[in-house]
Amino acid sequence: MYIETERLIITEFTLDMAESVHINSLDEDNRRFIPDEVFETIDEAKETIEYLMSVYGTVNGPLVYPVLLKDRTNIGYVQAIPFDDGTWEIGYHIAKRYTNHGYATEAVNAFLPIIMNQLHISEIKGICLAENIASVHVMKKTGFIRLFEGLGPYQGETRNIVKNIYRL
Repeated sequence: MYIETERLIITEFTLDMAESVHINSLDEDNRRFIPDEVFETIDEAKETIEYLMSVYGTVNGPLVYPVLLKDRTNIGYVQAIPFDDGTWEIGYHIAKRYTNHGYATEAVNAFLPIIMNQLHISEIKGICLAENIASVHVMKKTGFIRLFEGLGPYQGETRNIVKNIYRL
């Protein structure tokens, strides 16, 4: 995959990105909202990248792609994650030091039509914690429709979540 926007490049992982993936994963927002995507060491990040690279070209997911600035600085990722029922969910993270510049919105807007076409799907879910205001705003700005807000399952716990859907 290779998507280029005005300010960003969305591409496939390479092993030399392990250090930036490790560093980006350590910010407080990542620890708070998606703790299963925190890599405490570069080796943990490298191991995950190796796995993610192995599923490119399949529909076995998760299909995770780094988001880079035009100077190739790795600032986060976008992803499509399969559910057991055959539906898909979008995910994204922009490292804290790069937030508040519209990068997540730009990446999601560029990624959605490409990944949905690749997966042959016409809708994709977006689920986040209700307290993750930034993610709630990104979904709203990128055309997701809110389906539900309230208590629901989130990473093995019952939490206050927001469920959204995006349809082509």
